[in-house]
Amino acid sequence: MISVTTLRGAAHSQRLARLLASAMVLFALAACSRPAPDKPAAAPPEVGVFTLKAGRQTFTTELTGRTSAFLAADIRPQVGGIVQQRLFTEGATVKAGQVLYQLDPATYQATVSSAQATLARSRASTAMAETTAARNAELVRIDAVSRQVNDQSQAALAQARADEATAEAALETARINLGYTRITSPITGRIAASTVTPGALVTANQTAVLTTVQQIDPLYVDVTQSSVEVLRLKREFAAGRLTKSGADAARMRLILEDGTPYGREGRLQFAGISVNPSTGAVTLRGTVPNPDGLLLPGMYVRAVIEEGVDENALLVPQQAITRDAVGRAGALVVDVDGKVVRRAVTLGRALGNRWLVLGGLAAGDRVIVEGSQKARVGEKSRPVEVQVPETPAVAQAAAPAAPVITPAPAR
Repeated sequence: MISVTTLRGAAHSQRLARLLASAMVLFALAACSRPAPDKPAAAPPEVGVFTLKAGRQTFTTELTGRTSAFLAADIRPQVGGIVQQRLFTEGATVKAGQVLYQLDPATYQATVSSAQATLARSRASTAMAETTAARNAELVRIDAVSRQVNDQSQAALAQARADEATAEAALETARINLGYTRITSPITGRIAASTVTPGALVTANQTAVLTTVQQIDPLYVDVTQSSVEVLRLKREFAAGRLTKSGADAARMRLILEDGTPYGREGRLQFAGISVNPSTGAVTLRGTVPNPDGLLLPGMYVRAVIEEGVDENALLVPQQAITRDAVGRAGALVVDVDGKVVRRAVTLGRALGNRWLVLGGLAAGDRVIVEGSQKARVGEKSRPVEVQVPETPAVAQAAAPAAPVITPAPAR
């Protein structure tokens, strides 16, 4: 049988349990109603920016072409005969007037001798005719001879003088032909290989050349440019966006077939006055000094030619430019309030690792070149100035150097 004391102890334990449970519920409710501590605000994302600056920019274009001799002379005989001697070293430099070949002069010397004899006979006849004409002129005054005889003697004198002049011309022709047996160089330059050897028979004005002499210092460089580019340049000059770099002819730098630059600078001489209907291109010709003979006629070269100068050119790094689905160019810019805005950009040509800006950006704009994936249009960002080394325009195929980040000055 359960005692009263035992029942009272059990009831007391139940009351304590209920009170403990109620206290725990009240503590939980108080904890839920307590306000949560404020979280620190997220810092704006850091982005690398490049500040645009306007400056003087010389524009160049790279065109392909070939070299050609400044002067070239095909050596052909002007009289026929047997080649007796070759008087030059193949591949050497010859002077203007230097004898290259000696033909057999025997027949031409004989012709000169015959012409000299004919001239002597004509002069003797002229002297006799002069004496007769002078005597008859005196006798006709005293009617010692008829006027007819006097007129005949005067006519004979005129004919004798004409025969003498003809003989003199024949002698001069014979001497010229004799001189042609010594085939000389008309210009100074490098001489090619000979196509004939001593003993060969050559004829006057034959189609086959004996050799060729070329003057290669200076040297011509002939390149072609599309007529579309020519029109574009003319419009830019007319609009004032481009100006001439100076009073002299445009400068020209060459890149050789193996990719190495040529050490001497040339000048553009003229542009063609017509467009090739089959290629739609205009020929440009320049000259380059070649004192060392490194360049040879017919070599393939690339010519970097100065087109003009823009005094206020604005260049933007290529990594700052993005394109939308339809190919329109744009750039992210950090404004004065630190917010990111997107600008539509009009671009011109590529100059190394830069784009020429024609519209949409201005000097002083800070374009994002790094961290654009963290930037959100309309939100703030923390700009950090980035230096993007410029790649020369002639090395556009090379990858641009990695940008170097430096802290931006305090604003």
